Amino acid sequence: MALNGLGHTYPGALRPVLADLNLSVPVGEHIAVVGRSGCGKSTLLSVIAGLVEPTTGTAAVLDDRRPARRLESCALMPQGDSLLPWLSLLDNVAISLRNQRVRRRVARSEAQRMLDRVGLGAWSDARPSALSAGMRQRAALARALLARKPVLLADEPLGALDAITRAEVQQWLRDTITHTSATLVMVTHDVDEALLLAERVVLLARDEAHAPARVVRTWSGWFSDDRPREVLLGDEDFATVRREVLQALARESHLAEGGTDR
Repeated sequence: MALNGLGHTYPGALRPVLADLNLSVPVGEHIAVVGRSGCGKSTLLSVIAGLVEPTTGTAAVLDDRRPARRLESCALMPQGDSLLPWLSLLDNVAISLRNQRVRRRVARSEAQRMLDRVGLGAWSDARPSALSAGMRQRAALARALLARKPVLLADEPLGALDAITRAEVQQWLRDTITHTSATLVMVTHDVDEALLLAERVVLLARDEAHAPARVVRTWSGWFSDDRPREVLLGDEDFATVRREVLQALARESHLAEGGTDR
C-alpha cells in the first residue's frame, strides 16, 4: 500500500482534513493509526478503501490506484459490529462471501468453519440480540476475515466494548491476526491497543491549529507475537514506546488548541 502526497478536502469545507500525507505499508504488515479525534483517521481509511478519492496525491493498494480495485482488495470493519439483527450469526458471517457471489451452501459452510475457529460455532443459529457484545464483535471480525481480502481496515473495532470484554477480544484478535497474511490498518484511540495489535504505530497529527493532518511520526520495534497480552503490557520497551506516543499525542492536542511548540 502506498500513499503519496495525499490530501483530501470535503466539498464545502474551508480547509483540507489531510494534506501531504505519505505512508508506505508493506504487504502483511500490521499498523495502527492514532491521533486526536477529528484529525482525519477515518477519512484516511475511506481513501485507502476507495470509498473516497483524494483531492491531491495518490493512493494505491497492491500497486493499483483505481477506486474499484482498491475496494475489491479491502475488507472494511467500521465502528460497531454492524450485524444484521434479522439474520442468524451464520448468515451474518456468510454475507462476506455471498457479496462475492459465492453460492449460499458454500458460503455457509465456510462461515461455519470460521465461527468454529473463533469459538462461536455453537452459536451459529443465534440472532445477534442473543449474544454478548464481545461475541458480536468477534463475529464481525470473523466476517471481515472470511472475506479473504489482502487488506483489512478496522476503524475503532473494539471501541464499543467495556474494559474487561475489550481486553479479552484484544487477546483473541492478537492471536488471530498473527496467523493471517493480510495487511492490517487499524484506527484506534487506545494507545495500549495500538501497541498490542500492531507492529508499527503511526501518528496522524497537525503541525498547528486548523492545519490539515499528516503522518508526523512512527514507532516500531517492541512487537512480539509470542508473548501474551499481560506479559507484553509489562515489557520495558512497550512502556517506553507507550510513553513516547502519549507524549506526542499530548503535544499535538496542545498545538491543535492554539498552543506553541515550546
